[in-house]
Amino acid sequence: MELSVINIKGQATGKTIALSDEVFGIEPNEHVVYLDVKQYLANQRQGTHKSKERAEVAYSTRKIKRQKGTGGARAGSIKSPVFVGGGRVFGPRPRDYSFKLNKKVKVLARKSVLSAKAKANGISVVEDFTFEGPKTKQYLSMLTALALVGKKTLLILPDYDNNVFLSGRNIPKVNITTADEVSTYDLINAEILLISETAVSKLENILNK
Repeated sequence: MELSVINIKGQATGKTIALSDEVFGIEPNEHVVYLDVKQYLANQRQGTHKSKERAEVAYSTRKIKRQKGTGGARAGSIKSPVFVGGGRVFGPRPRDYSFKLNKKVKVLARKSVLSAKAKANGISVVEDFTFEGPKTKQYLSMLTALALVGKKTLLILPDYDNNVFLSGRNIPKVNITTADEVSTYDLINAEILLISETAVSKLENILNK
């Protein structure tokens, strides 16, 4: 597949770039995409949830009423889960939600999403650029020129560019990452992928190792 390379003003540069079929032209595997996104979201969880069980509630251990003759059920402790303020039965405990996923599965997941985006015309290749300084106005001007204002966009750069990152970080629905850090979740969460010219070849090298 070949795409035209545009500049940040939305104008055609006259150049084209060929996207590798091994990365942008495979048959998407939905299950590996699900697994990779599931792992990403699981890794975001702190797992610090905790509630007190009956052994941890700070109440007296005395028997709250006599065993027989009250006309009600027996009750031995105010800590019982049947009473308001008592301990919780099988409450949540701190745990680690992360799980292992093979590298080949993660690579296939990213290839699957890139291929699906390419097929749906959701990829634009932008000529390599940078900003002289961190200016949100410059990034907004680029989005306006590309008719992407209000759309979820993911800009993939070949390497970290501080000025570009600082320019776009406060704009809603805008995400910026690098070719070696992009995740399946980032790719699938964006409506449009803006990939810089050099980042295309870097992505292909990373995913074809």
